[in-house]
Amino acid sequence: MPRRRCQPTQRNESSGFPRPQARNARNFQRNYERYLALARAEALAGDGIAAENYFQHVEHYFRSMGENPN
Repeated sequence: MPRRRCQPTQRNESSGFPRPQARNARNFQRNYERYLALARAEALAGDGIAAENYFQHVEHYFRSMGENPN
């Protein structure tokens, strides 16, 4: 029996589901605080790579809060 080939989904198509978070200042602030706490926890645990990853998220949300002062 021949194997069926899976067709990749196209990324440009909408899934029909709403985005999980609206782009507003409250969500930016919440995510900023969330990733900051995660970054600090990883830094205290001694995992510098994971901490740096989270600090990059922190920086993104910090900039987003400055660009969108809703």
